[in-house]
Amino acid sequence: QVHVVESGGGSVQAGGSLRLSCVVSGTIFSINGMGWYRQAPGKQRELVAEITSGGSINDADSVKGRFTISSDSAKKVDLQMNSLRPEDTAVYYCNIKSLDSDWKKIDYWGQGTQVTVSA
Repeated sequence: QVHVVESGGGSVQAGGSLRLSCVVSGTIFSINGMGWYRQAPGKQRELVAEITSGGSINDADSVKGRFTISSDSAKKVDLQMNSLRPEDTAVYYCNIKSLDSDWKKIDYWGQGTQVTVSA
């Protein structure tokens, strides 16, 4: 059974920093990418940043230059968030994109961690 566990959320004032971490446990046949999504109240879940197994990074325009995604192991991904803004307030979800042994795509999600940025 696969578990995806996030940590590091919290409350901070605008301009502050937070670091989110995500650790994956359990057996996964093949991980293609790991990343972070967020969902603000009344809005759809959106991509924040993702990193592929080959090391390519894709991040949202709204976080470029402020957020940095990194992965120092096959089952861990971090998101360093600097210069936080009130509009970054959301529940942040870790996402794991994988393939099973039949090459079927499987997405795994964490339970989410709240990030609140006050003005």
